[in-house]
Amino acid sequence: MTTKLIPYGRHSISDDDIAAVVEVMKHGNLTQGDRVPVLERALSEYVNAPYVTLVNSATSALHLACKALGVASGDLVWTSPVSFVASANCARYCGADVDFVDIDPKTLNLSLDGLQEKLLQARSKGRLPKVIVCVHFAGLTVDMRRLRLLTAEYDIALVEDASHALGADYEGEKVGAGRYSDAVVFSFHPVKMITTAEGGAVVTRNETLHTRVRRLRSHGIERDMLKIENKEQPPWYYEQVELGFNFRLSDMQAALGLSQLQRLDKMVARRRQLATQYDHSLQGLPLVLPPRGNEPETSSCWHLYLIRLEEPELRLALYQYLHKHDIGVQVHYIPIHFQPDYRQLGFEYGQFPQSEDYYERCLTLPLYPDLTDAEQMYVVERITHFFKTVARSDSP
Repeated sequence: MTTKLIPYGRHSISDDDIAAVVEVMKHGNLTQGDRVPVLERALSEYVNAPYVTLVNSATSALHLACKALGVASGDLVWTSPVSFVASANCARYCGADVDFVDIDPKTLNLSLDGLQEKLLQARSKGRLPKVIVCVHFAGLTVDMRRLRLLTAEYDIALVEDASHALGADYEGEKVGAGRYSDAVVFSFHPVKMITTAEGGAVVTRNETLHTRVRRLRSHGIERDMLKIENKEQPPWYYEQVELGFNFRLSDMQAALGLSQLQRLDKMVARRRQLATQYDHSLQGLPLVLPPRGNEPETSSCWHLYLIRLEEPELRLALYQYLHKHDIGVQVHYIPIHFQPDYRQLGFEYGQFPQSEDYYERCLTLPLYPDLTDAEQMYVVERITHFFKTVARSDSP
């Protein structure tokens, strides 16, 4: 028995991280100082994409990406039903409608075969999406090359929701390079690859898109004298040229993220090691283990380790059993179209059968860089014990 809860995910904070934040608190600007642009440049270099805008959350980043791409009332955005609600809400913030493409049970990402079929149907009805938000679920990337080929003839913008995928690899580059998309969004929530407590980023190769994202991040205000309407003005002058938001990240948060970024590859390597150990240790149990993709071309960063039970009726019992033994497993996610707010829009149970089957079977096991081998083995032992004894009893 453990003496503390083993959560499904947890941030990793070092003494260097703490020192970096304290340094800003003592000697720097708490916000709108130099740490945000330094972290933006460091992320740009890491993912090999020219333009990065830091914001206060990945939800804000998704919102800004859609807004900057011109999503508005009357438009349509498609995404996966298996994600956090922000992947769909971003379109609704812009006044657009949302629809979903079912997942591929082999990858748990948006089904590209299903997308191809849905695009043909949508074209025949004259109702194509303006943007597709493709979610790199649990850290495994969508096949972006094929996705771009499928959408190229329809003039659809692509936003990679890479909230789970900082540090993952695709075609020899880090996710975020954005070769096949218009924008990439990252999350720096505490359970993600690196953290700024709360925070996110919009990454793009498009300078025009980048300029608008940055302006929208801070109230829609323009300070560049070459871009303002009234050219002959004093140096303090600025203009609000459109309605924007206060979605800025603070310098304290950026300092934490900058420090964390130095350890990102090491933390991803540990996640990959833990995932491999789970794969070996859970063999032979009545479980479907997580997809690995086409390695090494596509290599997950393992934000989540997701198992699926062959007998879905045992999921609640296993969840309760593990929590009873101080193992904080979780479910990721309730399909978005199940939410009451979305059912009021007309979505119904049964519309996306692969997503719904996944939801009935899934469970997220603990996986984070500071998870010890002993803790992981305890998790495996408890799961094994459940299937060998508890699951066979009449009263689990």
